[in-house]
Amino acid sequence: MKIRYILLSLMMAVAVGAFAQELESNYRRSSIYSVLVNHTDQQFASEIKEAFLQIPVPDKFNDHNLSVKVLNMDKKLSGANSQKENADITNFLQNNNIASRLVARWFNRDYFTGECNMELVKERGLYNANEFDKQLASRSARGTAMLQDAGEDLIGNTFVIVNDIRYVDKNKGAKVAGGILKALGTIAAAYTGTNIDDLTDDLGDMVETLKGFKVKINTFLYKLDWNDEQAALFYQEQYAAKPDKAKHDNFDAARGDYKLKYVGKVESSGGTTSFLGINEDEPIVMVRKACQRAIDENVVDLQRNYEEFRTRIPLLTVEPLTAYIGMKEGVSAKSKFEVLEVVEMENGTHKYERVGVIEPIANLIWDNRYMAEEEGAAGATLGFTTFRKISGKDFAKGMLIREMTNK
Repeated sequence: MKIRYILLSLMMAVAVGAFAQELESNYRRSSIYSVLVNHTDQQFASEIKEAFLQIPVPDKFNDHNLSVKVLNMDKKLSGANSQKENADITNFLQNNNIASRLVARWFNRDYFTGECNMELVKERGLYNANEFDKQLASRSARGTAMLQDAGEDLIGNTFVIVNDIRYVDKNKGAKVAGGILKALGTIAAAYTGTNIDDLTDDLGDMVETLKGFKVKINTFLYKLDWNDEQAALFYQEQYAAKPDKAKHDNFDAARGDYKLKYVGKVESSGGTTSFLGINEDEPIVMVRKACQRAIDENVVDLQRNYEEFRTRIPLLTVEPLTAYIGMKEGVSAKSKFEVLEVVEMENGTHKYERVGVIEPIANLIWDNRYMAEEEGAAGATLGFTTFRKISGKDFAKGMLIREMTNK
């Protein structure tokens, strides 16, 4: 009897896990392209670059990255402390036709033939594929509405975040840099027969110097400017369901017409990150942890400052109320979330209606920050955050929650 009970419990756990995994991916997300401004003349430039390239797009967003992930600069950005649009970054984005490249990725456009498809739109929009194709093929009013819906809630919610990462030198830069170079040289020598005791000493010195490693990150937010007029022009003159030279050339000629709109900027506090739980032979992980924590902090601040950038996350369960969200997304005992019900209209579009408000329970907030579990942080093993209802009607699994602010 006991064995059967254990097996049944395991089967239920697997089923719940599978359901949670499906639920977590089964909602519309905004899409992000993330770029690093790499100051090649600053200390740790190569280490910061390597760490950044290992950082994934925040898991509440769709990965819309392009091939270029790093913008190398040999100078400090002008006006780093200003909230104004930065000319250096904007010029880079415009000169490299980033907006049109983001659009091309949405439609899986073939660079050489111009051929496009709607597969990514259908996948991220959670449309019934057969119904979507049928309505588009018939050129029905419903099909047009579905395209407008996709444009407003999917393509129009495509963002670029540009991270200007600066190492904070606390007058120990020469010592730290020297320690790293010495250790790297010793590591190389070790492979050719150098005394292992020297390697251990230098590696220990390097780790010691990195324990106070700090970065400040200015994160600039841009949004793809996708409007009805531009969408109509794209579908009529540039979208090619099969290879079409004229439409291929039309798109290339119109690349400059696609724009990114500057939204705003935030800066991380540059606080020192705890490096508990990191092996001493992995100093690059220290750099990644500092960078990733600061970037996550900035993404949270951007969402709180700019409503269009806020994410919606599904309720995992309702008894108790839980969701896959935590401290990485800025959840605290003071947070409040509105509960949204997705309503599909007769013409195929979607809208979001508020049905209630919830708040996290203080000691049941998941610490899902990078490497929180390795450092033994409280709440790191919870797996989700638990909430209590403040107001509203009965909630259902899959309803979306979005953070509210006092602004």
